[in-house]
Amino acid sequence: MAFPLILIALLVLCPSTGHSQGSPSPGYYPSSRVSTSPFDREFQTLWGSQHQRREQDVVTLWLDKSTGSGFKSIRPYTSGYFGASIKLQPGFTAGVDTSLYLSNNQEHPGDHDEVDIEFLGTTPGKPYSLQTNVFVRGSGDRNNIGREMKFTLWFDPTQNFHHYAILWNPNQIVFLVDDVPIRTYDRKNEATFPTRPMWVYGSIWDASDWATENGRIKADYRYQPFVAKYKNFKISGCTGGSASCRPPLVAPFGNRGLSRQQMTALVWAQRNFLVYNYCHDPKRDHTQTPEC
Repeated sequence: MAFPLILIALLVLCPSTGHSQGSPSPGYYPSSRVSTSPFDREFQTLWGSQHQRREQDVVTLWLDKSTGSGFKSIRPYTSGYFGASIKLQPGFTAGVDTSLYLSNNQEHPGDHDEVDIEFLGTTPGKPYSLQTNVFVRGSGDRNNIGREMKFTLWFDPTQNFHHYAILWNPNQIVFLVDDVPIRTYDRKNEATFPTRPMWVYGSIWDASDWATENGRIKADYRYQPFVAKYKNFKISGCTGGSASCRPPLVAPFGNRGLSRQQMTALVWAQRNFLVYNYCHDPKRDHTQTPEC
């Protein structure tokens, strides 16, 4: 798929900075518009309660050979901003998936919608992959079509907490890392955009069959427990009960798309850190992903 003309222009005008720890300012910070919520106000433990600990404002999840752990929002949403600051474990974490995502899988098993931020574990000396994904199965055909885009990061996610978020409004989904947009997914038609209510989830689990080098390297429980820490939960969304509800703005002037400065930051992120794009994969059947 050819880059949109605006992206090509920005790539020419804004060459790679080569930053390893910094990033260009997006100029607008959606996270600053959303207050932090206590975990208990927004979430409940979904599974693995014995592998979940809360200390002050930090929620720790861990995976060992017996089980992992996960939490789920108390209510579903039809749009909104959903973010958390997350710190990952260093060292050998191959096969481990740490996630923050939206889904209605429990409500629509086998026919669900999902929007994912997933950290795919790795081996020492190799960076984590941050995978974003969108599943849209509202057509009822039960054909599981992933729309994966994978990134490395411009910082070490094991050293400090960083803020990761999904901003979902009726026109667009935006994936953000420390308020830098790294991916947008536009609503081009009803069949390729999630519109049904979704809950917010976080989890750590064994994804050995696919997470690291397509499943070649499995989770090694000699290195257990595998730990993920979450804090600074930010949720501001519409629950469908009020016609007057408005989701948080994705850009300074509305929800119709990113600002020019945000687009510059997005192009920087994709030029320097994008490592996989489903639209550019020659092995994929792109008749199943018409948005490409």
